[in-house]
Amino acid sequence: MPTTPRLPEPVTPYAPKSLPRPLLTQQWLDLAFLHWAVAPDTVAGLLPEGTVPDVFDDVTYVGLVAFRMSRVGWLRSPGVPYLGTFPETNVRLYSVDAHGRRGVVFRSMDAARLVPVLMGRAAFRLPYLWSRMSVRAEDDVITYTSARRWPGPRGARSRIVLRRGEPIREPTGLEHFLTARWGMHNAFFGKVGYLPNDHPRWPLHRARLLTCEENLLQAAGVPAPRGEPVSVLYSPGVPVRLGRPARPAGLPTP
Repeated sequence: MPTTPRLPEPVTPYAPKSLPRPLLTQQWLDLAFLHWAVAPDTVAGLLPEGTVPDVFDDVTYVGLVAFRMSRVGWLRSPGVPYLGTFPETNVRLYSVDAHGRRGVVFRSMDAARLVPVLMGRAAFRLPYLWSRMSVRAEDDVITYTSARRWPGPRGARSRIVLRRGEPIREPTGLEHFLTARWGMHNAFFGKVGYLPNDHPRWPLHRARLLTCEENLLQAAGVPAPRGEPVSVLYSPGVPVRLGRPARPAGLPTP
């Protein structure tokens, strides 16, 4: 008999499980988190089978996250300084599966290195896209730019400028919900799986959005939210470990 879906796991600022034998290691640095609130039914059809929108107070979110990926490495290797280091900007949604595992679903992942883009698409079936990108910091102002190269659509781009503010001593429940995500849901070779991660607690800062010019959400098939983002955060970053995909994401079968 099918198993009854479990309630979502609690949102915690620390990873619920450590990954002593990671599949991948990397660093996520200088992150800009921009989020818009949307009705769950507007994005439910964009999630993999076996998952539904994760909600906070009956609302789910669309995230635009820009950052620097640094020193991606396999297993416990120290990471690659050039090919494993590049800017990235992703469009993501928030998901939960029948096991109660909360995660993210990437609708697009623009990155500035072609080789990692090809590897991410082939090995993990992730929606990586090759783009011309930069991350520039001048005092407390950080500028993130992205312009799509391949495979398109041409003209997909973004320019985000924010001013970093004071550290957040105690994030709100919503801020934990948007940032403390300990895995992603994705279709791995025809079956939906869950790829876990762990890292230290996010060091978060308030941030003021100075500029946001983008059409990446529309290019990713996400209904364009109206108005300004409801949450703008900055983080200097964390070291990250990614585990092996666990599947299926949906209900187990006898």
